[in-house]
Amino acid sequence: MRQRRHLSATGHDHTTSAELARSVRASVEEYIRLRPALEAVTADVTEKITQIFEGSTVRPLFIASRTKSVESFEEKASRVLPAMDEDETETLIFPDPLKNLNDLVAVRVIVTLPHEIREAAGLIKRARDIFDCRGDKEKDTGSIESGTYGYSSRHLILRTLQNDAVRHYQSLLPDADPNPNGAYFFEVQIRTVFAHAWSEIEHDIRFKSADRRAWSPTFDRQFTATAAMLEKVEETFEDLNDAYTRVSEFWDPEYGGAVPLTPARIREVWETLLPHVDRKFDDDWGWAAELLAAHEVERTDRLCELLDANRIRHVRSALDHRYSPGPDRLLDDVLLWEFGQGHIDRTAPEGDDELRSRRASLSRRLRQMRTYRRLHPEDFPPPLAREAESGA
Repeated sequence: MRQRRHLSATGHDHTTSAELARSVRASVEEYIRLRPALEAVTADVTEKITQIFEGSTVRPLFIASRTKSVESFEEKASRVLPAMDEDETETLIFPDPLKNLNDLVAVRVIVTLPHEIREAAGLIKRARDIFDCRGDKEKDTGSIESGTYGYSSRHLILRTLQNDAVRHYQSLLPDADPNPNGAYFFEVQIRTVFAHAWSEIEHDIRFKSADRRAWSPTFDRQFTATAAMLEKVEETFEDLNDAYTRVSEFWDPEYGGAVPLTPARIREVWETLLPHVDRKFDDDWGWAAELLAAHEVERTDRLCELLDANRIRHVRSALDHRYSPGPDRLLDDVLLWEFGQGHIDRTAPEGDDELRSRRASLSRRLRQMRTYRRLHPEDFPPPLAREAESGA
């Protein structure tokens, strides 16, 4: 006769067979006996995972671990493949759970940004003298390919190599090998702190509910919405991190800061530091290279110094532009603020009829800057030596 299905709070089929229930109970009792030894295995592999990151550029936010609880072990050990017809009987999915389950020991590596997941996984997988990676799966791939949002994590299945804590555990097994090999499968989950928070809250609400009827499609909708929002937050933080890394390289005198200022490089620096001043992004930036070359500004770090946010703020306040300036006008004004009369003489020399109107405009703007400085001496740093020498 076909057996009645029993669903747990996790939504899986569980055995209703008295015979299978006895088998499960025997496995649970054995697990209770062995669990202290498994806790020692958990502590050992956690320490080894932690040591992998020491001295590395990959810095997990934290590393946590757990040995599966007795209740969770019993729930998984009780899962069955339901009978398909009246002549069949249900069968346990994990007939020997102590051997079949790879997540009795689990380590979680929690990182800050998504790109660190890949870096952390690569570092762990390269520790081949300690672990052998036997599985690597992105748990959010299905959601991405189906256009949905949900649980996101990378799961590695690792096998220990000649581990003494594992050997002790293996020596306690009922069918213990007289020469245990110290090899044991366990799981490492790598995810971001946002994905970790989402999964913990979702798991507590969805799977630890005492009554499966206490649910609503609205909850699923809200979980999906929060997963989508957190993914966008992660993307934003990733973009911020990328931008910070680029800016840091711009300032490094031994690396990006020493890169010569070609038109393309000037544009790259400008788009990174001043993305909101973008009305000439499609133009050839040769004009900018010419302006900067007039003052022998030839390095990336020197351009970054010129484009200091406080300097630009003072320039804007001093000139009170009628129209928001584009990159060409703003760079011209910044150079005028920095080099004063010297900028006028080098880019609009006296006696050049073609540049007469430019010279007059620069002179007028310089007077505005001088007035601003006199009226607000406490709001900006003192003029540079070259500025003072030029009479600004």
